[in-house]
Amino acid sequence: MKTFGFIGLGLIGGSIARAIRETIPGAVILAYDSNDETLALALKEQIADRTVSSIDGSFSRCDYIFLCAPVQKNDENLRILRPFLSPDCLLTDVGSVKTDIHRTVASLGLEDQFIGGHPMAGSERVGFVNSKSVLLQNAYYILTPTKTVPAEKLEDYRNLVTKLGAIPLILSCEQHDYVTAAVSHLPHVISASLVNLVRDSDNAEGLMKMIAAGGFKDITRISSSSAAMWQQICLTNTENIETLLDSYIRSLQQFRTYLENRDGNALYETFDGARIYRDSFINASSGPIKKSFALTVDIADEPGAIAAIATILALNQVSIKNIGITHNREYEGGVLRIEFYEEESVEKAQNILTGKGYTIYTRK
Repeated sequence: MKTFGFIGLGLIGGSIARAIRETIPGAVILAYDSNDETLALALKEQIADRTVSSIDGSFSRCDYIFLCAPVQKNDENLRILRPFLSPDCLLTDVGSVKTDIHRTVASLGLEDQFIGGHPMAGSERVGFVNSKSVLLQNAYYILTPTKTVPAEKLEDYRNLVTKLGAIPLILSCEQHDYVTAAVSHLPHVISASLVNLVRDSDNAEGLMKMIAAGGFKDITRISSSSAAMWQQICLTNTENIETLLDSYIRSLQQFRTYLENRDGNALYETFDGARIYRDSFINASSGPIKKSFALTVDIADEPGAIAAIATILALNQVSIKNIGITHNREYEGGVLRIEFYEEESVEKAQNILTGKGYTIYTRK
């Protein structure tokens, strides 16, 4: 019987705890969180067997301890936890930047029992109340072992991740931070910059904002993420983001040269190369930037048309995240765009509405 400790029980920590509860019979779960309401809910829903109001000797009996607080708090919590750790306990975290926590682990002499972890899963809804065991299913779960952690501990952790329904991927902490800087951190910087550019370039009537839909909304959707979280990521993965940002700036400068020279061949090659590479991506939700689960529907321009679709989906227990008319259809078909919380809802809604005679459009 294994004991799993959680320091921080938000969306990710809560989802891991729920997955453990469902897949590992007899598991004992101990939880600490700074929010008393979170701990009370974890006990009420029988996810946690026991909760504590501080990081103390209760954690000395743990076989695994997950550090699930925000990135900037994990280092502090680890220092508090250090005196209570059993040498047999495997320490891990769920942070989106790995090098800093590895440095802290090394400074505390804990390299023999630490494997960094980063489940590539998330949601716009945060906190334990929104956690769910299925959040991990078929998502990449990156493991960043230290150089001295025993091979059997790594294998045990890999097996645990697989049992929870995720896909383990082993990288060094340096590889992890460079890769996520390229496919997650830099895109957020670019998205925020592009949104701010449009805001600052718009006229007094807000014309750009009015027609910003379709492709523009898709490529800037991630700008709706937590500003505090991205501030901390930029302050902890700074060097990698700077390196890639420099490369990106050079590519933009090169593109500007193509424009100045009216170099049609170079422009075509740039767009076609991007198209080919992008189309080779696996169509899955296991990357660091979550997919938008949406479809568009052709509807008649008449009173009650939107209400009819909303009612049909509600009667079939399909929850809608957002719904609205797509005025700019430069990049997609359909008049009405419907967004959902989960990928499964897209397929279910498509089947239901197609059966009712509606024409449906989905996008890659």
